[in-house]
Amino acid sequence: MPHNDRTGPTPVILDCDPGHDDAVAILLAGAHPTIDLRAVTTVAGNQTLEKTTLNARRVCTVAGLDVPVAAGCDQPLAGELETAGDIHGDSGLDGPSFGTPTVPLDPRHAVDLMHELLAEAEQPLTLVGVGPLTNLATLLRRYPEDRERIERIAIMGGSTERGNRTPYAEFNIFTDPEAASEVLHSGVPTVWHGLNVTHQATATPEVLTRISELGTPLAGICVELLTFFREAYREAFGFDAPPVHDPVAIAHLIDPEAVSCAFVPMRIELDGTHTRGATVVDLASRTGWEPNAQVGLELDHARFWDHILAAVGALEPGDA
Repeated sequence: MPHNDRTGPTPVILDCDPGHDDAVAILLAGAHPTIDLRAVTTVAGNQTLEKTTLNARRVCTVAGLDVPVAAGCDQPLAGELETAGDIHGDSGLDGPSFGTPTVPLDPRHAVDLMHELLAEAEQPLTLVGVGPLTNLATLLRRYPEDRERIERIAIMGGSTERGNRTPYAEFNIFTDPEAASEVLHSGVPTVWHGLNVTHQATATPEVLTRISELGTPLAGICVELLTFFREAYREAFGFDAPPVHDPVAIAHLIDPEAVSCAFVPMRIELDGTHTRGATVVDLASRTGWEPNAQVGLELDHARFWDHILAAVGALEPGDA
Protein backbone atom coordinates (compact mmCIF):
# COMPACT_ATOMS: atom_id res chain seq x y z
CA MET A 1 0.00 0.00 0.00
CA PRO A 2 1.28 3.48 -0.78
CA HIS A 3 2.64 5.52 2.07
CA ASN A 4 0.45 8.44 2.98
CA ASP A 5 2.68 11.46 3.53
CA ARG A 6 -0.11 14.06 3.50
CA THR A 7 -0.55 16.22 6.56
CA GLY A 8 -4.32 16.68 6.24
CA PRO A 9 -7.22 14.22 6.38
CA THR A 10 -7.49 11.36 3.89
CA PRO A 11 -10.05 12.25 1.18
CA VAL A 12 -12.49 9.36 0.85
CA ILE A 13 -15.48 8.33 -1.25
CA LEU A 14 -17.51 5.67 0.59
CA ASP A 15 -19.38 3.21 -1.66
CA CYS A 16 -21.87 1.11 0.30
CA ASP A 17 -25.18 -0.78 0.45
CA PRO A 18 -26.68 0.18 3.84
CA GLY A 19 -27.07 -2.25 5.77
CA HIS A 20 -26.54 -2.02 9.53
CA ASP A 21 -22.75 -2.27 9.45
CA ASP A 22 -22.62 0.11 6.48
CA ALA A 23 -24.46 2.64 8.63
CA VAL A 24 -21.74 2.45 11.28
CA ALA A 25 -19.09 2.82 8.55
CA ILE A 26 -20.80 6.02 7.36
CA LEU A 27 -20.79 7.41 10.91
CA LEU A 28 -17.11 6.59 11.41
CA ALA A 29 -16.07 8.06 8.05
CA GLY A 30 -18.21 11.14 8.53
CA ALA A 31 -17.03 11.99 12.02
CA HIS A 32 -13.38 11.06 12.33
CA PRO A 33 -11.02 14.04 11.87
CA THR A 34 -8.52 12.02 9.82
CA ILE A 35 -11.14 11.27 7.15
CA ASP A 36 -12.42 13.86 4.67
CA LEU A 37 -15.63 12.21 3.44
CA ARG A 38 -16.29 13.63 -0.04
CA ALA A 39 -19.37 11.53 -0.94
CA VAL A 40 -21.45 8.48 -0.10
CA THR A 41 -22.43 6.36 -3.09
CA THR A 42 -24.80 3.42 -3.06
CA VAL A 43 -25.07 0.09 -4.81
CA ALA A 44 -27.57 -2.75 -4.75
CA GLY A 45 -26.54 -5.48 -2.33
CA ASN A 46 -27.94 -5.88 1.16
CA GLN A 47 -31.17 -4.57 -0.35
CA THR A 48 -32.33 -3.11 -3.64
CA LEU A 49 -30.69 0.10 -4.82
CA GLU A 50 -33.79 2.14 -3.97
CA LYS A 51 -33.67 0.92 -0.37
CA THR A 52 -29.90 1.18 0.14
CA THR A 53 -29.97 4.73 -1.22
CA LEU A 54 -32.82 5.75 1.06
CA ASN A 55 -30.91 4.21 3.97
CA ALA A 56 -27.75 6.16 3.16
CA ARG A 57 -29.78 9.38 3.16
CA ARG A 58 -31.40 8.37 6.45
CA VAL A 59 -28.06 7.73 8.13
CA CYS A 60 -26.54 10.97 6.86
CA THR A 61 -29.61 12.86 8.08
CA VAL A 62 -29.64 11.49 11.63
CA ALA A 63 -25.88 12.02 11.85
CA GLY A 64 -26.01 15.57 10.54
CA LEU A 65 -23.65 14.77 7.64
CA ASP A 66 -23.74 17.16 4.71
CA VAL A 67 -22.18 15.15 1.87
CA PRO A 68 -23.45 14.21 -1.61
CA VAL A 69 -25.35 10.90 -1.72
CA ALA A 70 -25.66 9.34 -5.17
CA ALA A 71 -27.22 6.09 -6.37
CA GLY A 72 -25.24 3.73 -8.59
CA CYS A 73 -25.72 0.28 -10.11
CA ASP A 74 -28.89 -1.68 -9.39
CA GLN A 75 -27.65 -5.06 -10.65
CA PRO A 76 -24.31 -6.92 -10.59
CA LEU A 77 -22.18 -7.04 -13.73
CA ALA A 78 -23.33 -10.62 -14.35
CA GLY A 79 -26.15 -12.69 -12.90
CA GLU A 80 -29.14 -11.72 -10.78
CA LEU A 81 -29.10 -9.67 -7.58
CA GLU A 82 -29.62 -11.63 -4.38
CA THR A 83 -30.27 -9.37 -1.39
CA ALA A 84 -29.73 -10.08 2.31
CA GLY A 85 -33.12 -9.39 3.82
CA ASP A 86 -32.60 -12.31 6.19
CA ILE A 87 -29.86 -10.30 7.92
CA HIS A 88 -30.83 -6.66 7.38
CA GLY A 89 -34.62 -6.91 7.17
CA ASP A 90 -37.06 -5.77 4.53
CA SER A 91 -35.91 -2.15 4.65
CA GLY A 92 -32.23 -3.07 4.76
CA LEU A 93 -31.97 -1.09 7.98
CA ASP A 94 -34.61 -2.61 10.24
CA GLY A 95 -34.72 -1.72 13.92
CA PRO A 96 -35.04 2.05 14.45
CA SER A 97 -37.85 4.23 13.17
CA PHE A 98 -36.56 6.83 10.74
CA GLY A 99 -38.31 9.97 9.61
CA THR A 100 -38.14 11.42 6.12
CA PRO A 101 -34.49 12.15 5.30
CA THR A 102 -33.51 15.75 4.65
CA VAL A 103 -30.21 14.93 2.93
CA PRO A 104 -31.06 15.09 -0.78
CA LEU A 105 -30.27 12.57 -3.49
CA ASP A 106 -27.59 13.85 -5.84
CA PRO A 107 -28.95 13.64 -9.41
CA ARG A 108 -25.73 12.20 -10.81
CA HIS A 109 -25.11 8.49 -11.20
CA ALA A 110 -22.71 7.36 -8.48
CA VAL A 111 -20.05 6.39 -11.02
CA ASP A 112 -20.18 9.81 -12.67
CA LEU A 113 -20.05 11.55 -9.29
CA MET A 114 -16.96 9.51 -8.38
CA HIS A 115 -15.34 10.43 -11.69
CA GLU A 116 -16.04 14.13 -11.24
CA LEU A 117 -14.71 14.13 -7.68
CA LEU A 118 -11.56 12.32 -8.80
CA ALA A 119 -11.05 14.72 -11.70
CA GLU A 120 -11.33 17.84 -9.56
CA ALA A 121 -9.34 16.58 -6.56
CA GLU A 122 -5.94 18.14 -5.92
CA GLN A 123 -4.57 14.81 -4.68
CA PRO A 124 -5.47 11.16 -5.25
CA LEU A 125 -8.57 9.95 -3.42
CA THR A 126 -9.11 6.75 -1.47
CA LEU A 127 -12.16 4.72 -2.48
CA VAL A 128 -13.78 2.55 0.15
CA GLY A 129 -16.08 -0.26 -1.03
CA VAL A 130 -18.11 -2.00 1.67
CA GLY A 131 -20.79 -3.47 -0.56
CA PRO A 132 -20.64 -5.37 -3.84
CA LEU A 133 -17.94 -3.73 -5.98
CA THR A 134 -20.16 -3.11 -9.01
CA ASN A 135 -19.85 0.69 -8.92
CA LEU A 136 -16.08 0.59 -8.53
CA ALA A 137 -15.60 -1.88 -11.38
CA THR A 138 -17.91 0.20 -13.56
CA LEU A 139 -15.90 3.33 -12.75
CA LEU A 140 -12.67 1.61 -13.80
CA ARG A 141 -14.29 0.32 -17.00
CA ARG A 142 -15.90 3.61 -17.97
CA TYR A 143 -13.07 5.91 -16.92
CA PRO A 144 -9.84 3.89 -17.06
CA GLU A 145 -7.80 7.08 -16.73
CA ASP A 146 -9.13 7.43 -13.19
CA ARG A 147 -6.81 4.66 -12.01
CA GLU A 148 -4.05 7.25 -11.72
CA ARG A 149 -6.24 9.43 -9.49
CA ILE A 150 -6.99 6.72 -6.92
CA GLU A 151 -4.51 6.27 -4.10
CA ARG A 152 -5.97 2.93 -3.04
CA ILE A 153 -9.22 0.99 -2.75
CA ALA A 154 -10.12 -0.26 0.73
CA ILE A 155 -12.64 -3.10 0.69
CA MET A 156 -14.77 -5.02 3.13
CA GLY A 157 -15.15 -8.32 1.37
CA GLY A 158 -13.98 -11.88 1.08
CA SER A 159 -12.28 -14.12 3.62
CA THR A 160 -9.06 -16.02 4.07
CA GLU A 161 -11.20 -18.85 5.46
CA ARG A 162 -14.88 -19.67 4.98
CA GLY A 163 -17.78 -17.59 3.63
CA ASN A 164 -21.16 -16.43 4.93
CA ARG A 165 -23.33 -16.41 1.79
CA THR A 166 -22.10 -19.83 0.68
CA PRO A 167 -19.60 -22.08 2.46
CA TYR A 168 -16.67 -20.32 0.75
CA ALA A 169 -18.04 -17.01 -0.51
CA GLU A 170 -18.58 -13.84 1.52
CA PHE A 171 -21.73 -11.88 0.62
CA ASN A 172 -20.20 -8.79 -1.04
CA ILE A 173 -17.93 -10.82 -3.31
CA PHE A 174 -20.56 -13.50 -4.01
CA THR A 175 -23.00 -10.80 -5.13
CA ASP A 176 -20.66 -9.59 -7.90
CA PRO A 177 -17.52 -11.74 -8.29
CA GLU A 178 -16.71 -10.30 -11.71
CA ALA A 179 -16.62 -6.79 -10.27
CA ALA A 180 -14.40 -7.92 -7.40
CA SER A 181 -11.98 -9.62 -9.79
CA GLU A 182 -11.77 -6.54 -12.01
CA VAL A 183 -11.03 -4.30 -9.02
CA LEU A 184 -8.41 -6.75 -7.72
CA HIS A 185 -6.60 -6.83 -11.07
CA SER A 186 -7.07 -3.14 -11.93
CA GLY A 187 -3.55 -2.11 -10.98
CA VAL A 188 -4.86 0.15 -8.20
CA PRO A 189 -3.52 -0.85 -4.76
CA THR A 190 -6.19 -2.71 -2.79
CA VAL A 191 -6.63 -3.75 0.83
CA TRP A 192 -9.26 -6.40 1.65
CA HIS A 193 -10.84 -6.87 5.06
CA GLY A 194 -12.60 -10.21 4.99
CA LEU A 195 -14.67 -12.22 7.43
CA ASN A 196 -11.56 -13.63 9.10
CA VAL A 197 -10.83 -10.15 10.49
CA THR A 198 -14.31 -8.56 10.58
CA HIS A 199 -15.64 -11.42 12.70
CA GLN A 200 -13.33 -10.01 15.38
CA ALA A 201 -15.26 -6.69 15.30
CA THR A 202 -18.09 -7.87 17.54
CA ALA A 203 -20.60 -5.53 19.17
CA THR A 204 -20.44 -7.13 22.60
CA PRO A 205 -22.86 -6.24 25.43
CA GLU A 206 -20.11 -4.03 26.85
CA VAL A 207 -19.89 -2.15 23.54
CA LEU A 208 -23.66 -1.63 23.41
CA THR A 209 -23.61 -0.33 26.99
CA ARG A 210 -20.86 2.16 26.14
CA ILE A 211 -22.80 3.42 23.13
CA SER A 212 -26.00 3.74 25.15
CA GLU A 213 -24.19 5.71 27.84
CA LEU A 214 -23.37 8.41 25.29
CA GLY A 215 -26.97 9.44 25.84
CA THR A 216 -27.61 11.05 22.45
CA PRO A 217 -30.44 10.33 20.00
CA LEU A 218 -27.87 9.06 17.50
CA ALA A 219 -26.40 6.70 20.10
CA GLY A 220 -29.89 5.36 20.73
CA ILE A 221 -30.36 4.70 17.02
CA CYS A 222 -27.01 2.87 16.94
CA VAL A 223 -28.06 0.65 19.83
CA GLU A 224 -31.34 -0.15 18.08
CA LEU A 225 -29.50 -0.96 14.85
CA LEU A 226 -26.97 -3.22 16.56
CA THR A 227 -29.63 -4.91 18.69
CA PHE A 228 -31.59 -5.88 15.56
CA PHE A 229 -28.35 -6.96 13.92
CA ARG A 230 -27.47 -9.09 16.95
CA GLU A 231 -30.75 -10.98 16.82
CA ALA A 232 -30.46 -11.54 13.06
CA TYR A 233 -26.91 -12.89 13.43
CA ARG A 234 -27.89 -15.05 16.37
CA GLU A 235 -30.69 -16.65 14.38
CA ALA A 236 -28.70 -17.05 11.14
CA PHE A 237 -25.23 -17.96 12.45
CA GLY A 238 -25.46 -18.54 16.20
CA PHE A 239 -23.36 -15.47 17.08
CA ASP A 240 -23.81 -14.11 20.60
CA ALA A 241 -22.57 -10.69 19.44
CA PRO A 242 -22.83 -9.44 15.85
CA PRO A 243 -19.70 -8.76 13.81
CA VAL A 244 -19.83 -5.17 12.56
CA HIS A 245 -17.92 -5.75 9.35
CA ASP A 246 -17.86 -2.60 7.25
CA PRO A 247 -16.29 -0.03 9.60
CA VAL A 248 -13.14 -2.18 9.73
CA ALA A 249 -12.17 -0.82 6.29
CA ILE A 250 -12.51 2.75 7.60
CA ALA A 251 -10.79 1.99 10.91
CA HIS A 252 -7.69 0.72 9.11
CA LEU A 253 -7.44 3.99 7.17
CA ILE A 254 -7.74 5.95 10.40
CA ASP A 255 -5.42 3.79 12.48
CA PRO A 256 -3.30 1.24 10.58
CA GLU A 257 -2.25 -0.34 13.87
CA ALA A 258 -5.87 -1.25 14.57
CA VAL A 259 -5.76 -3.89 11.80
CA SER A 260 -2.67 -5.91 10.97
CA CYS A 261 -2.32 -6.84 7.30
CA ALA A 262 -0.15 -8.93 5.00
CA PHE A 263 0.69 -8.43 1.32
CA VAL A 264 -0.23 -11.75 -0.29
CA PRO A 265 -1.31 -13.43 -3.55
CA MET A 266 -5.08 -13.40 -4.10
CA ARG A 267 -7.60 -14.41 -6.75
CA ILE A 268 -11.41 -14.36 -7.04
CA GLU A 269 -13.07 -17.64 -8.03
CA LEU A 270 -15.50 -16.99 -10.89
CA ASP A 271 -16.36 -20.44 -12.20
CA GLY A 272 -16.45 -22.94 -9.32
CA THR A 273 -19.67 -24.90 -9.06
CA HIS A 274 -19.62 -24.63 -5.26
CA THR A 275 -17.04 -21.88 -4.77
CA ARG A 276 -18.07 -19.01 -7.07
CA GLY A 277 -17.27 -15.75 -5.28
CA ALA A 278 -14.62 -17.25 -3.02
CA THR A 279 -11.51 -15.18 -2.35
CA VAL A 280 -8.54 -17.48 -2.80
CA VAL A 281 -5.86 -16.04 -0.51
CA ASP A 282 -2.47 -17.78 -0.57
CA LEU A 283 -1.20 -17.08 2.95
CA ALA A 284 1.37 -19.88 2.75
CA SER A 285 2.83 -18.97 -0.68
CA ARG A 286 1.96 -22.33 -2.20
CA THR A 287 0.70 -21.19 -5.62
CA GLY A 288 3.70 -19.35 -7.00
CA TRP A 289 1.50 -16.32 -7.64
CA GLU A 290 2.99 -12.89 -7.06
CA PRO A 291 1.59 -10.97 -4.06
CA ASN A 292 -1.02 -8.52 -5.32
CA ALA A 293 -3.23 -7.46 -2.38
CA GLN A 294 -3.11 -6.33 1.21
CA VAL A 295 -5.33 -8.54 3.37
CA GLY A 296 -6.46 -7.82 6.93
CA LEU A 297 -5.63 -10.51 9.47
CA GLU A 298 -5.98 -9.30 13.08
CA LEU A 299 -8.15 -6.60 14.65
CA ASP A 300 -7.47 -4.69 17.85
CA HIS A 301 -11.03 -4.85 19.22
CA ALA A 302 -10.56 -2.13 21.85
CA ARG A 303 -8.96 0.38 19.44
CA PHE A 304 -11.62 -0.33 16.83
CA TRP A 305 -14.54 0.39 19.14
CA ASP A 306 -12.81 3.39 20.72
CA HIS A 307 -12.76 5.02 17.28
CA ILE A 308 -16.45 4.25 16.68
CA LEU A 309 -17.50 5.49 20.13
CA ALA A 310 -15.60 8.72 19.59
CA ALA A 311 -17.25 9.20 16.19
CA VAL A 312 -20.79 8.59 17.42
CA GLY A 313 -20.18 10.92 20.35
CA ALA A 314 -18.85 13.68 18.10
CA LEU A 315 -21.71 13.79 15.60
CA GLU A 316 -24.55 16.29 15.91
CA PRO A 317 -27.87 14.50 15.43
CA GLY A 318 -30.12 15.59 12.60
CA ASP A 319 -33.90 15.89 12.56
CA ALA A 320 -35.06 12.59 11.08
